[in-house]
Amino acid sequence: MSETVIQLRGANIYQGNSLILQDVNFSIEKGEFVYLVGKTGTGKSSLLKTLYGELPLREGTGNVVGFDLREMNWKKVPYLRRNLGVVFQDFQLLTDRSVYENLKFVLKATGWKDEKLMDEKINDVLDKVGLRSKGFKMPFEMSGGEQQRVDIARALLNSPKVILADEPTGNLDPETSDEIMQLLIHIAKEYGTSILMATHDFIVINRYPSRMLTTEKGRVIDSLSYTMPQNN
Repeated sequence: MSETVIQLRGANIYQGNSLILQDVNFSIEKGEFVYLVGKTGTGKSSLLKTLYGELPLREGTGNVVGFDLREMNWKKVPYLRRNLGVVFQDFQLLTDRSVYENLKFVLKATGWKDEKLMDEKINDVLDKVGLRSKGFKMPFEMSGGEQQRVDIARALLNSPKVILADEPTGNLDPETSDEIMQLLIHIAKEYGTSILMATHDFIVINRYPSRMLTTEKGRVIDSLSYTMPQNN
């Protein structure tokens, strides 16, 4: 039986007092890989920020990994984010500490205390992204692709049901983008983690076709809602 991990119904997405997207309706199931596409300024980031609690949902209904977005407040947001992984385009790693210490910082910030369990978890996520031997490195000693893998490892720390990825291949060359895409698709298939990935990169989309949500003229168009023409 499928499990719905993201659902928006009749949702209006605001940035401040500006209505960015209206009447947004879609749901994402466990283990699904979905692209979020659209021109710059059409609301992709605002939609992602609403899903991870940075922007409030004022109108319509929304549920992410069992959390009601209409009920979100500053006290509840950390609990929502413990069940989500967020991957950024610019990595957002702490430059003054090693990869291992970057990951440990996040675990401590989300309530982990047992040193042995933290150590096991960090090694586990580094293993999953192919960086088991790189925990001692500083971010500036790593390539862009390696830093993005650390970012993905960080997103996996709390075994999230959903990863929201904002342009994760945006700063990478084509070969490295390919590696990151294969890693994300593997995570969705292997661990049943749903991934919603905002991207401009149609080379990536064409190479790894999947369901698409498109932000356009204040709406979100779901490729699943189109019916294929019948051949008579």
